Amino acid sequence: MADKLHFSLVSPARELFSGEVDHVIAPGTDGEFGVLAHHAPFMTTLKNGVVRVLEGDTVKMRIFVRGGFADVTSAGLTILAEEARNLNDIKADEVDAEIEATRLKLLALDKDDTKQFTLQEHIAYLEGLRAALAN
Repeated sequence: MADKLHFSLVSPARELFSGEVDHVIAPGTDGEFGVLAHHAPFMTTLKNGVVRVLEGDTVKMRIFVRGGFADVTSAGLTILAEEARNLNDIKADEVDAEIEATRLKLLALDKDDTKQFTLQEHIAYLEGLRAALAN
């Protein structure tokens, strides 16, 4: 049996996963990267995107993250995400409704309101989440 990688994914809300896996692929800000057991230590920032957890060649879990950090040590891989959602637990129509509600909030703001950037950033995140659901 091949060596396993200990992988943990944590968001401010909760720990989404902790366990032994074969391979993890994550969306680094400098490009997508993969981690196997005994990987060289490194730390990087993450961009919005899908973390894929693999057993053999099969993707067992897809988690959409909103930024964060990945830390590879001799103990394994830990991802600290600003926000994370298991794609198996999300329905596209719920994301569409959240996008629409956020757009309505944005339209209701004055053009100089400082909340505009935050809402625009949230819409971009939701649109990325919606695209991940379609793939």
